[in-house]
Amino acid sequence: MVRVKICGITNVRDALAAVKCGTWALGFVFYKKSPRYVSPTKVKAIIQHLPPFVTAVGIFVNEQERAVKRIAEFCGLNALQFHGDETPAYCQKFKGYKVIKAFRIKDKFKLKDILRYKTDAYLLDTFHGKFYGGSGQTFNWDIIKDHKKLSKPVILSGGLNPHNVAQAISKVNPYAVDVSSGVEQSPGKKNKKLMKEFFYECHHI
Repeated sequence: MVRVKICGITNVRDALAAVKCGTWALGFVFYKKSPRYVSPTKVKAIIQHLPPFVTAVGIFVNEQERAVKRIAEFCGLNALQFHGDETPAYCQKFKGYKVIKAFRIKDKFKLKDILRYKTDAYLLDTFHGKFYGGSGQTFNWDIIKDHKKLSKPVILSGGLNPHNVAQAISKVNPYAVDVSSGVEQSPGKKNKKLMKEFFYECHHI
């Protein structure tokens, strides 16, 4: 059964609603230019309400190593997701945390470039000139048909919603799917009905 990661969580109510649906992981955006940015203080308070089996993922974009480590320890994060232009060497500096490297797919899937990153998982998202994720747009899933060669878990992201996630899972067969804007009523505010529909579609293929 495919796992589900709900990203862009900004409050306890949405976090607990996602947990009730059966989420595998929750994503917290620490990129200040994002409309889903949430402060470390708020994230720490949210994580304190989570059951131990839910993975708390911090999303960072081109952040300094020291700042990432400070935030991760303060909040009690389990995993780190790097969504910017971080190098393979940078991603190796966070011992004790699961590390996810995000790649924005445009019109090519450069397998050799991704394989340079010895992270715990790869997240494949849609390329957008203005956004580091959260664009609400899909990419051509045929481009990543060779993703099994990556030998690491693949998390599919980019424009997923209750109407297309079943098709995406059937076509890509990822380890997990990641959704943010596709289950929102506004940036950073989740819609319980849409979340329930999303999980239903993921688990009834």
